[in-house]
Amino acid sequence: MTTPHHPIAIVGGGLGGLTLARVLHINGIEAAVLDLDASPAARTQGGMLDIHEDSGQPALRAAGLHEEFRALVNPGGESTRVLDRTGTVLLDDPDDGTGGRPEVDRGQLRDLLLGSLPEGTVRWGAKVTGARQLDGGRHEVTLADGTSFTTDLLIGADGAWSRVRPLLSDAKPSYVGISFVEVDLPDADVRHPVSAEVVGGGMLMALGAGKGFLAHRETDGSLHIYVALAVPEDAFDGVDFTDTAAGKAYTLGHFADWDKSLRALLADADGPLTPRHIHALPIGHRWERVPGVTLLGDAAHLMSPFAGVGANLAMLDGAELGEALAAHPGDTEAALAAYEEKLFPRSEESAAESAANGILMFGQDAPQGMLDFFAGLG
Repeated sequence: MTTPHHPIAIVGGGLGGLTLARVLHINGIEAAVLDLDASPAARTQGGMLDIHEDSGQPALRAAGLHEEFRALVNPGGESTRVLDRTGTVLLDDPDDGTGGRPEVDRGQLRDLLLGSLPEGTVRWGAKVTGARQLDGGRHEVTLADGTSFTTDLLIGADGAWSRVRPLLSDAKPSYVGISFVEVDLPDADVRHPVSAEVVGGGMLMALGAGKGFLAHRETDGSLHIYVALAVPEDAFDGVDFTDTAAGKAYTLGHFADWDKSLRALLADADGPLTPRHIHALPIGHRWERVPGVTLLGDAAHLMSPFAGVGANLAMLDGAELGEALAAHPGDTEAALAAYEEKLFPRSEESAAESAANGILMFGQDAPQGMLDFFAGLG
């Protein structure tokens, strides 16, 4: 059998990989996107994203989708509240309507990008298990079903545990010291009015030393809650989070002296609890140029979420890589060098900011660090 060949193969159908495929498409360049999910609806895509005017929005303009994106914006979603453990509101910053960081549903944004690509661009159920270098900058990629293909340009947009990254770097993500327990409160205004009032119309941060509640209102009227805990990486090992009552009891035990209105964000949650450890690549992660392969998004610069830039950077990476390839027809290496020259310093700055924000959010004087941060922003 002849091994299939894709001139450009993008591993990962997240926001970054899809933005790249879209920018290539509108520049007349075909690419194949391989995603491990069985279909677009195989799993939920997470909560709300604020799309920044200096990164995510330029990426959407490069993709020719900015107007369609504006139709997805959640009105009022840019409002921000900061509370302490007593439930006292220390900062209440309403959405001013300027649209600098409009909130959109991640799933709707992904659907917008998917719908902008020619049918068949994304190969669903294509789980990459490894890749090896061939001659002339080509690579062979193996899939979980035992098949393989070759490509002239391999792009790893496959997230934290990238299967493409080892071709370029030995770096591995490490635990940052913070874990989340994620829960949802659906139909909050009707079923959970107290929690709906506490969260408000946008983002809530209720912070204390080493712990807190991060929450946002979604477009379907639900509240998505991230319960943050500064705990050792093995702290969850003995907790059965599939037992909702046991998971709640363990997590709420860290908030015994917190106001009941904040504890209710977890205590009243419907459905399962999802534990997550937060990992990051080393700040300043970079690699030497290797012919025929590069990375974008979390595969290139996984960082903690405390600067809110991960999805925005992935989309900007994808847009800039697509534009670089379009600007250097016939010279892939020049395109990759130009892309990485901008990628590395931008990634390092954002990763450092994310790490610093994590200290501000959960330091011993929390929430004072975040109040000072917002005061500095004016």
